[in-house]
Amino acid sequence: MWFVMVPFLTHVLSSLKEFASFFSKTLAKRVPAGGRSTVEHHEYLCHVHSRSNGLVAVALCDREYPSRVAFTLLSKVTDDFLAAFPVESSWHSVRDDGSGSSHTPALSFPILDTVIEKYQDPAQADPIMKIQKDLDDTKVILHKTIDGVLERGVKLDSLVEKSNDLSLQSKMFYKQAKSQNSCCGMM
Repeated sequence: MWFVMVPFLTHVLSSLKEFASFFSKTLAKRVPAGGRSTVEHHEYLCHVHSRSNGLVAVALCDREYPSRVAFTLLSKVTDDFLAAFPVESSWHSVRDDGSGSSHTPALSFPILDTVIEKYQDPAQADPIMKIQKDLDDTKVILHKTIDGVLERGVKLDSLVEKSNDLSLQSKMFYKQAKSQNSCCGMM
């Protein structure tokens, strides 16, 4: 069984790297071919995608990283890997740690770094998450706009009320002036 370990850690200490490798290998052996699984360990989630041909991909992520995006990443990595190495014998003979046996060299898979870098921001890597983020941003803008309109509406209501008061006062002033001016006639 061969697997690709995909760590989402920017600063991997050697002890954490050893743990990730051990944990990944253990989980890869326990997930049946064609299956997917997520295991929680402290502040990390370990997502495992096992293909029916024996290729297993593992992603070690923090809890905030969306599981759906992690499995999308694992599917993409395994698809890219199988495109790069279509003949199963080219990767079935490689040892689990990727170092290769004495007769088989380690496989070079430079695309992995590019894919990992792309998936560091799940909102940019996953179209659905990007749309969701755009919708959330639009919703915030709409809420601010509606709040502004409502605030202006309150101000307009206040202005209309003041205008009505001024109009009533103006009518009263006109009536008082008319009544006072009626006693003085023009001669």
